[in-house]
Amino acid sequence: MKNDLPQVYDLETRLTQDHHQSLKLWLRMLSCTVMIEAEIRTRLRQEFDVTLPRFDLMAQLERHPDGLRMGELSKRMMVTGGNITGITDQLEQEKLVVRVADSKDRRAYSVKLTAAGRRVFKRMAVVHEAWIAELFSGLQPEEKKQFFELLSQVKAHLHQSGEEQE
Repeated sequence: MKNDLPQVYDLETRLTQDHHQSLKLWLRMLSCTVMIEAEIRTRLRQEFDVTLPRFDLMAQLERHPDGLRMGELSKRMMVTGGNITGITDQLEQEKLVVRVADSKDRRAYSVKLTAAGRRVFKRMAVVHEAWIAELFSGLQPEEKKQFFELLSQVKAHLHQSGEEQE
């Protein structure tokens, strides 16, 4: 396992050898996440002139062809309803999504990708997946599998801890 990282000024910069191993791990994971997200944001903007939140909203809708309510989109994307409304307004103006009134509740709307939205998203998604593969190409397949399994354990523990506290 390599530990000869170049000096980078990021979230880990504040660490010392005296810090707890869990804190070091947390800041390492957070630093990697921030770096990957920044790279993806830059590439989406340069290649497709789209923001990551717009891409993420379209990704949610692509997985749910019947559409999602605004509140559900807000929960899934972990942002406020106002953010979802703003992104949806922009995508609707570009005819990439459409709002559809809920037949059971006239006050509620579902958002769906249009045919044009599906085509645009599909093109972006193929390129996005290649970018992610490139960014993780420093790991061997078995290392990726192990990393995924370890993060799954962390996620399960956090989920369990959250339920116990409720």
